[in-house]
Amino acid sequence: MIKSMTGYGKGECTLSDHSKITVEIKSLNGKNADISIKGSFLPKEKELEIRKLLATELVRGSIDFAIGQEMKGGVLKKQINTQAVKAFMKQTEGLIASDNISQSIILSAILRIPDVIETQEQEISDSDWAKIDRAIAQAIKKLNAYRTAEGKALEKDVLQRVGNILAYLEEVKKLDVKRVPAIKERLRQKIGNAAEANPERLEQELVFYVEKLDINEEKVRLAQHCSYFTSTLRKEPLAGKKLGFIVQEMGREINTLGSKANDALIQALVVKMKDELEKIREQSLNIL
Repeated sequence: MIKSMTGYGKGECTLSDHSKITVEIKSLNGKNADISIKGSFLPKEKELEIRKLLATELVRGSIDFAIGQEMKGGVLKKQINTQAVKAFMKQTEGLIASDNISQSIILSAILRIPDVIETQEQEISDSDWAKIDRAIAQAIKKLNAYRTAEGKALEKDVLQRVGNILAYLEEVKKLDVKRVPAIKERLRQKIGNAAEANPERLEQELVFYVEKLDINEEKVRLAQHCSYFTSTLRKEPLAGKKLGFIVQEMGREINTLGSKANDALIQALVVKMKDELEKIREQSLNIL
Protein backbone atom coordinates (compact mmCIF):
# COMPACT_ATOMS: atom_id res chain seq x y z
CA MET A 1 0.00 0.00 0.00
CA ILE A 2 1.51 3.31 -1.08
CA LYS A 3 1.43 6.50 0.97
CA SER A 4 1.09 10.12 -0.01
CA MET A 5 3.66 12.58 1.32
CA THR A 6 0.84 14.98 2.18
CA GLY A 7 -0.46 14.59 5.73
CA TYR A 8 -1.46 16.14 9.04
CA GLY A 9 -1.39 14.81 12.58
CA LYS A 10 -2.09 16.24 16.02
CA GLY A 11 -1.35 15.00 19.54
CA GLU A 12 -2.06 16.47 22.98
CA CYS A 13 -1.21 15.87 26.62
CA THR A 14 -1.46 17.58 30.02
CA LEU A 15 1.66 18.00 32.18
CA SER A 16 1.91 17.81 35.95
CA ASP A 17 1.62 21.62 36.26
CA HIS A 18 -1.72 21.35 34.39
CA SER A 19 -0.32 23.04 31.29
CA LYS A 20 -1.53 21.68 27.95
CA ILE A 21 0.91 20.53 25.28
CA THR A 22 -0.21 20.46 21.65
CA VAL A 23 1.87 18.79 18.93
CA GLU A 24 1.07 19.40 15.26
CA ILE A 25 2.88 17.86 12.30
CA LYS A 26 2.24 18.78 8.66
CA SER A 27 3.96 17.30 5.62
CA LEU A 28 4.06 18.04 1.91
CA ASN A 29 5.94 16.42 -0.94
CA GLY A 30 9.72 16.80 -1.08
CA LYS A 31 12.75 14.93 -2.42
CA ASN A 32 14.28 14.39 1.04
CA ALA A 33 13.35 14.84 4.70
CA ASP A 34 13.28 18.64 5.04
CA ILE A 35 12.31 19.12 8.70
CA SER A 36 11.35 22.37 10.44
CA ILE A 37 10.90 22.33 14.24
CA LYS A 38 9.18 25.08 16.24
CA GLY A 39 8.91 24.95 20.02
CA SER A 40 10.21 27.61 22.42
CA PHE A 41 10.71 25.33 25.44
CA LEU A 42 12.48 22.47 23.65
CA PRO A 43 16.14 22.00 24.61
CA LYS A 44 18.60 21.32 21.79
CA GLU A 45 19.03 17.64 22.61
CA LYS A 46 15.27 17.11 22.41
CA GLU A 47 15.16 18.87 19.05
CA LEU A 48 17.79 16.46 17.76
CA GLU A 49 15.86 13.43 19.06
CA ILE A 50 12.63 14.66 17.46
CA ARG A 51 14.39 15.37 14.15
CA LYS A 52 15.79 11.81 14.05
CA LEU A 53 12.38 10.35 14.96
CA LEU A 54 10.60 12.30 12.23
CA ALA A 55 13.18 11.31 9.60
CA THR A 56 12.80 7.63 10.59
CA GLU A 57 9.01 7.52 10.81
CA LEU A 58 8.09 9.88 7.97
CA VAL A 59 11.03 9.07 5.64
CA ARG A 60 10.85 12.15 3.42
CA GLY A 61 8.86 15.24 2.57
CA SER A 62 8.68 18.86 3.64
CA ILE A 63 7.82 18.34 7.32
CA ASP A 64 6.72 21.09 9.74
CA PHE A 65 6.74 20.13 13.44
CA ALA A 66 5.24 22.55 15.98
CA ILE A 67 4.88 22.03 19.72
CA GLY A 68 3.18 24.60 21.94
CA GLN A 69 2.35 24.96 25.61
CA GLU A 70 -0.73 26.58 27.12
CA MET A 71 -0.61 27.28 30.84
CA LYS A 72 -3.66 26.84 33.05
CA GLY A 73 -5.84 29.94 32.72
CA GLY A 74 -4.20 30.79 29.39
CA VAL A 75 -1.18 32.54 30.97
CA LEU A 76 2.28 31.65 29.73
CA LYS A 77 5.31 31.73 32.00
CA LYS A 78 6.89 34.99 30.81
CA GLN A 79 8.85 37.70 32.56
CA ILE A 80 10.28 41.11 31.77
CA ASN A 81 14.05 41.39 31.39
CA THR A 82 14.37 44.42 33.69
CA GLN A 83 18.07 44.96 32.98
CA ALA A 84 17.38 45.20 29.25
CA VAL A 85 14.50 47.62 29.86
CA LYS A 86 16.68 49.90 32.05
CA ALA A 87 19.47 49.88 29.48
CA PHE A 88 17.08 50.87 26.67
CA MET A 89 15.46 53.58 28.84
CA LYS A 90 18.88 55.08 29.61
CA GLN A 91 19.66 55.22 25.89
CA THR A 92 16.42 57.13 25.23
CA GLU A 93 16.84 59.79 27.93
CA GLY A 94 18.05 62.28 25.35
CA LEU A 95 14.99 61.68 23.15
CA ILE A 96 12.61 62.28 26.07
CA ALA A 97 14.30 65.56 26.99
CA SER A 98 14.81 67.02 23.50
CA ASP A 99 11.71 65.80 21.63
CA ASN A 100 9.21 65.95 24.50
CA ILE A 101 8.31 62.24 24.07
CA SER A 102 6.60 60.73 27.09
CA GLN A 103 8.19 57.88 29.01
CA SER A 104 5.05 55.75 28.54
CA ILE A 105 5.43 55.84 24.74
CA ILE A 106 9.12 54.92 24.98
CA LEU A 107 8.39 52.10 27.44
CA SER A 108 5.62 50.72 25.21
CA ALA A 109 8.04 50.61 22.28
CA ILE A 110 10.79 48.98 24.36
CA LEU A 111 8.48 46.19 25.54
CA ARG A 112 7.97 45.18 21.91
CA ILE A 113 11.70 44.64 21.34
CA PRO A 114 12.66 40.95 20.99
CA ASP A 115 14.16 39.38 24.13
CA VAL A 116 12.75 42.07 26.46
CA ILE A 117 9.86 39.74 27.29
CA GLU A 118 11.39 36.35 28.06
CA THR A 119 9.86 32.94 28.54
CA GLN A 120 10.98 31.54 31.87
CA GLU A 121 13.20 28.52 31.80
CA GLN A 122 11.08 25.53 32.59
CA GLU A 123 12.15 22.30 34.21
CA ILE A 124 10.23 19.39 32.74
CA SER A 125 10.36 16.12 34.63
CA ASP A 126 11.06 12.74 33.02
CA SER A 127 7.44 11.70 33.55
CA ASP A 128 6.25 14.84 31.74
CA TRP A 129 8.68 14.24 28.87
CA ALA A 130 7.23 10.74 28.59
CA LYS A 131 3.78 12.32 28.14
CA ILE A 132 5.17 14.66 25.48
CA ASP A 133 6.79 11.71 23.69
CA ARG A 134 3.43 9.93 23.62
CA ALA A 135 1.77 13.06 22.19
CA ILE A 136 4.42 13.19 19.46
CA ALA A 137 3.88 9.50 18.69
CA GLN A 138 0.14 10.13 18.51
CA ALA A 139 0.64 12.98 16.01
CA ILE A 140 2.94 10.82 13.86
CA LYS A 141 0.43 7.95 13.90
CA LYS A 142 -2.40 10.23 12.78
CA LEU A 143 -0.25 11.78 10.05
CA ASN A 144 0.69 8.33 8.74
CA ALA A 145 -2.99 7.32 8.74
CA TYR A 146 -3.75 10.47 6.74
CA ARG A 147 -0.93 9.60 4.32
CA THR A 148 -2.30 6.09 3.85
CA ALA A 149 -5.79 7.38 3.07
CA GLU A 150 -4.39 9.87 0.58
CA GLY A 151 -2.22 7.09 -0.90
CA LYS A 152 -5.30 5.00 -1.72
CA ALA A 153 -6.75 7.85 -3.76
CA LEU A 154 -3.41 8.43 -5.48
CA GLU A 155 -3.04 4.74 -6.35
CA LYS A 156 -6.53 4.54 -7.83
CA ASP A 157 -5.93 7.63 -9.96
CA VAL A 158 -2.52 6.71 -11.40
CA LEU A 159 -3.53 3.09 -12.12
CA GLN A 160 -6.55 4.35 -14.04
CA ARG A 161 -4.31 6.65 -16.07
CA VAL A 162 -1.82 3.86 -16.81
CA GLY A 163 -4.80 1.81 -17.98
CA ASN A 164 -5.80 4.68 -20.28
CA ILE A 165 -2.31 4.72 -21.82
CA LEU A 166 -2.51 0.96 -22.45
CA ALA A 167 -5.95 1.40 -24.04
CA TYR A 168 -4.53 4.06 -26.38
CA LEU A 169 -1.63 1.74 -27.15
CA GLU A 170 -4.08 -0.96 -28.26
CA GLU A 171 -5.65 1.55 -30.65
CA VAL A 172 -2.17 2.37 -31.97
CA LYS A 173 -1.55 -1.33 -32.65
CA LYS A 174 -4.76 -1.58 -34.69
CA LEU A 175 -3.83 1.47 -36.74
CA ASP A 176 -0.27 0.25 -37.21
CA VAL A 177 -1.46 -2.85 -39.07
CA LYS A 178 -2.74 -0.64 -41.91
CA ARG A 179 -0.06 2.04 -41.60
CA VAL A 180 2.88 0.26 -43.26
CA PRO A 181 0.99 -0.90 -46.40
CA ALA A 182 -0.42 2.62 -46.74
CA ILE A 183 3.09 4.12 -46.53
CA LYS A 184 4.36 1.72 -49.21
CA GLU A 185 1.49 2.57 -51.52
CA ARG A 186 2.05 6.31 -51.12
CA LEU A 187 5.73 5.88 -51.98
CA ARG A 188 4.94 3.80 -55.07
CA GLN A 189 2.54 6.46 -56.30
CA LYS A 190 5.10 9.21 -55.79
CA ILE A 191 7.91 7.34 -57.53
CA GLY A 192 5.68 6.24 -60.45
CA ASN A 193 7.60 5.27 -63.62
CA ALA A 194 10.92 4.90 -61.81
CA ALA A 195 9.44 2.04 -59.81
CA GLU A 196 8.52 0.13 -62.97
CA ALA A 197 12.01 0.59 -64.40
CA ASN A 198 13.78 -0.83 -61.31
CA PRO A 199 11.35 -2.72 -59.02
CA GLU A 200 14.11 -4.39 -56.96
CA ARG A 201 15.68 -1.05 -56.10
CA LEU A 202 12.24 0.27 -55.18
CA GLU A 203 11.67 -2.65 -52.83
CA GLN A 204 15.04 -2.02 -51.14
CA GLU A 205 14.17 1.64 -50.64
CA LEU A 206 10.78 0.71 -49.25
CA VAL A 207 12.29 -1.74 -46.75
CA PHE A 208 14.83 0.87 -45.62
CA TYR A 209 12.19 3.57 -45.25
CA VAL A 210 9.69 1.32 -43.46
CA GLU A 211 12.37 0.15 -41.01
CA LYS A 212 13.02 3.76 -40.05
CA LEU A 213 9.33 4.15 -39.28
CA ASP A 214 8.92 0.83 -37.47
CA ILE A 215 7.39 1.31 -33.99
CA ASN A 216 7.15 -2.30 -32.82
CA GLU A 217 9.98 -1.94 -30.25
CA GLU A 218 8.44 1.23 -28.84
CA LYS A 219 5.06 -0.48 -28.49
CA VAL A 220 6.58 -3.45 -26.68
CA ARG A 221 8.75 -1.35 -24.36
CA LEU A 222 5.92 1.03 -23.48
CA ALA A 223 3.70 -1.91 -22.50
CA GLN A 224 6.54 -3.33 -20.40
CA HIS A 225 7.12 0.01 -18.63
CA CYS A 226 3.40 0.29 -17.86
CA SER A 227 3.43 -3.22 -16.39
CA TYR A 228 6.55 -2.43 -14.32
CA PHE A 229 5.00 0.80 -13.06
CA THR A 230 1.87 -1.06 -11.93
CA SER A 231 3.76 -3.86 -10.16
CA THR A 232 6.12 -1.39 -8.45
CA LEU A 233 3.20 0.72 -7.25
CA ARG A 234 1.40 -2.29 -5.78
CA LYS A 235 4.33 -4.18 -4.27
CA GLU A 236 6.87 -1.62 -3.01
CA PRO A 237 5.95 0.47 0.08
CA LEU A 238 8.31 3.38 -0.71
CA ALA A 239 8.01 3.48 -4.47
CA GLY A 240 7.90 7.23 -5.16
CA LYS A 241 11.42 7.80 -6.48
CA LYS A 242 11.46 4.60 -8.57
CA LEU A 243 8.09 5.48 -10.09
CA GLY A 244 9.57 8.80 -11.18
CA PHE A 245 12.30 6.98 -13.12
CA ILE A 246 9.78 4.62 -14.75
CA VAL A 247 7.65 7.59 -15.81
CA GLN A 248 10.71 9.04 -17.57
CA GLU A 249 11.16 5.81 -19.54
CA MET A 250 7.46 5.74 -20.44
CA GLY A 251 7.74 9.30 -21.73
CA ARG A 252 10.78 8.43 -23.82
CA GLU A 253 8.94 5.58 -25.59
CA ILE A 254 5.79 7.68 -26.16
CA ASN A 255 7.84 10.52 -27.67
CA THR A 256 9.74 8.17 -29.99
CA LEU A 257 6.53 6.44 -31.01
CA GLY A 258 5.02 9.77 -31.99
CA SER A 259 8.05 10.96 -33.94
CA LYS A 260 8.39 7.71 -35.92
CA ALA A 261 4.73 6.96 -36.59
CA ASN A 262 4.26 9.43 -39.46
CA ASP A 263 0.51 8.97 -39.06
CA ALA A 264 -1.97 11.63 -38.00
CA LEU A 265 -4.31 9.25 -36.16
CA ILE A 266 -1.47 7.63 -34.21
CA GLN A 267 0.01 11.01 -33.34
CA ALA A 268 -3.38 12.09 -31.99
CA LEU A 269 -3.33 9.05 -29.70
CA VAL A 270 0.24 9.92 -28.67
CA VAL A 271 -0.95 13.37 -27.58
CA LYS A 272 -3.57 11.71 -25.37
CA MET A 273 -0.90 9.40 -23.90
CA LYS A 274 1.30 12.40 -23.11
CA ASP A 275 -1.59 14.11 -21.33
CA GLU A 276 -2.20 11.04 -19.16
CA LEU A 277 1.51 10.61 -18.48
CA GLU A 278 1.91 14.23 -17.36
CA LYS A 279 -0.86 13.74 -14.81
CA ILE A 280 0.81 10.52 -13.64
CA ARG A 281 4.09 12.42 -13.28
CA GLU A 282 2.45 15.11 -11.14
CA GLN A 283 0.80 12.54 -8.89
CA SER A 284 4.00 10.48 -8.58
CA LEU A 285 5.81 13.47 -7.08
CA ASN A 286 3.52 13.12 -4.03
CA ILE A 287 4.02 9.36 -3.58
CA LEU A 288 6.29 8.45 -0.66
